[in-house]
Amino acid sequence: MNIPLRRVAAVSGVMLFALLANASYVQVFRSGALNADRRNQRVMLAKFDTSRGDLRLRDGTVLATSREVRGRYRYQRVYPQGPLYAAVTGFVSLYRNTGVEQAEDATLSGSDPRVMVRTLLKDTARGATVTLTLDSRAQRAAYEGLSATGRSGAVVAVDPATGAILAMVSYPAYDPNDFATFDQARLRRVDKELQADPARPLLNRATSQHYPPGSTFKVITAAAALGSGKYSPVTEITAPPQLRLPGTTVLLRNPGGQDCGNGSPPLAEAFQMSCNTAFATLGLLLGQDALRRQAAAFGFDDDELTVPLPVAASRYPQRMDRAQTAMSAIGQFDDRATPLEIALISAAVANDGVLMRPYLVDEIRLTDGTMVSLTGPEEYRESMPGRVARQITEMMVAVTRPGGTGTAAAIPGIDVAAKTGTAENDGPDHAVFTAFAPATRPRVAVGVVVEHGGPGGEVAAPIAKAVIEALL
Repeated sequence: MNIPLRRVAAVSGVMLFALLANASYVQVFRSGALNADRRNQRVMLAKFDTSRGDLRLRDGTVLATSREVRGRYRYQRVYPQGPLYAAVTGFVSLYRNTGVEQAEDATLSGSDPRVMVRTLLKDTARGATVTLTLDSRAQRAAYEGLSATGRSGAVVAVDPATGAILAMVSYPAYDPNDFATFDQARLRRVDKELQADPARPLLNRATSQHYPPGSTFKVITAAAALGSGKYSPVTEITAPPQLRLPGTTVLLRNPGGQDCGNGSPPLAEAFQMSCNTAFATLGLLLGQDALRRQAAAFGFDDDELTVPLPVAASRYPQRMDRAQTAMSAIGQFDDRATPLEIALISAAVANDGVLMRPYLVDEIRLTDGTMVSLTGPEEYRESMPGRVARQITEMMVAVTRPGGTGTAAAIPGIDVAAKTGTAENDGPDHAVFTAFAPATRPRVAVGVVVEHGGPGGEVAAPIAKAVIEALL
């Protein structure tokens, strides 16, 4: 009797050990995959079993909230502003989150330890409210300005003194409410249609799309020149009607084939007229290493920036020949920048050469008002000495005055500092514009890109003007 009993006990022990080992393996190593499996209904039920915190603006505007519904799922996400803030909020769907809904998921869902502890103490089962830095007037002005062009593009506005993002629009947009449905067939259809849309409405162009910065990069080239100590705004720069790029037969011309003053204009005058040949010459004299260092000081080539949305790194090219260096100095060749970076170029100049870290989340609070976290201003880069920033400010103000390329952004009674850009690419040129105002006590810096819009001073400048006026 003992021998069979021992065998049964041994087999039972092995089976129990195998069961415990498998359970441990599933809990430790397979939990992530099981939770991510779309067939796992428990995850989706838990996701919508409690109310997420609201997304709001400082003026109380609700961008996203949860409402109680009947049926299998208890709470459904609602986006009262529709497409207007879609690039920022993103959405919460049965299968995935995007935008700030994803970046701040832990605080909004209540799983963040800072929120969880407080909610347990206060006996509430709700995520925290996240307040964003956006300004409703600036956001609407940016959205309406872009949509009026009928072209794709993006607008970003930043408070240069703090880094707070005041507007972030990507166009065309989509309605996040379409993804909040619990009808799985409808959700799959909406997702398939938008993913296949050639206009890419799901793409946040403000932070995730690169564009040639065009002549807005001349702010960086000017900063490198003035910061070297070898140039001043009155230093004459060689600017022939056409410049043969070194080692090539390619002739670089100024916009419209125009002459650049008398062929040797002061740096400030070349900047006001946006002379390509002058700044290409300047780039050759400075060299690519100096331009690369200056671009990095403005935030180029940072792979770790988040706002908290992930931001695609703007790029200044590596290992160029002299012809490519000349083109990079005017924002062409392989220069690439996000619309956020286009805004940060002006923000750095506006804040006396100190670039503040951009951010979207102002504060996080529980529903009873208890503060969880508050974002404070933080220095991001020292882009240039204050002396250089003030010189460039004067040069940028001249751009919006008679004789400059950005007069469409001029505002009576307010000095607007700006730089236009017309970025060459495959197909019609992109319209690019960067500006800040008021020039003496800056409150807003703006970056605008209109895809295939043509001259930045004609198409992008009026949008920047509307955003500035909305804030001032």
